Amino acid sequence: MSKLIIPKKGEVSTANQAIFDNLEKAVGFVPNIYAAMAHSENGLGNYLQYSGGKTSLSNKEKEVVDLAVSQVNGCQYCLAAHTAMGKMNGFNDTEIKDFRQGTAENSKYNALAKLAQSIAINRGKATDAEVDSFYEAGYTKENLVDLVLAVGIISTTNFFHNLTDVAIDFPVAQEI
Repeated sequence: MSKLIIPKKGEVSTANQAIFDNLEKAVGFVPNIYAAMAHSENGLGNYLQYSGGKTSLSNKEKEVVDLAVSQVNGCQYCLAAHTAMGKMNGFNDTEIKDFRQGTAENSKYNALAKLAQSIAINRGKATDAEVDSFYEAGYTKENLVDLVLAVGIISTTNFFHNLTDVAIDFPVAQEI
């Protein structure tokens, strides 16, 4: 059961109401995880600015990271949301399941998923072999920096949901 009531648009600050309007235009609705963040005057805006920042990772690569790390952190909300977004980015059910397990048939995504999970599991203390594999797959130092930031962003969301248990408003992800 949710530890936070999901506020309605009229129950949040004017700044957060404007964010709700933008989310409704962009996504078609205000996801519960974002609505719950609107309990803070600045939290939702700060989070969206951080998570929406420019990155050297493609949208597909960000989904690989989000799925791999959300599995590590046991966040059912993010697994549901990023399964849906992964499909919107062209991934199939098998690929999504593989990313969640930290693997992929595609060698580049495989190195990315493995390193993302290692960063999350080991609090950034990945092995030299995992980092070397990441570089051998074609990633750069810029990508490494952006990967660490991406792991931090999704971990923030994972922790927020795991703490608050807001209702999942995406199709629930299959257990693996």
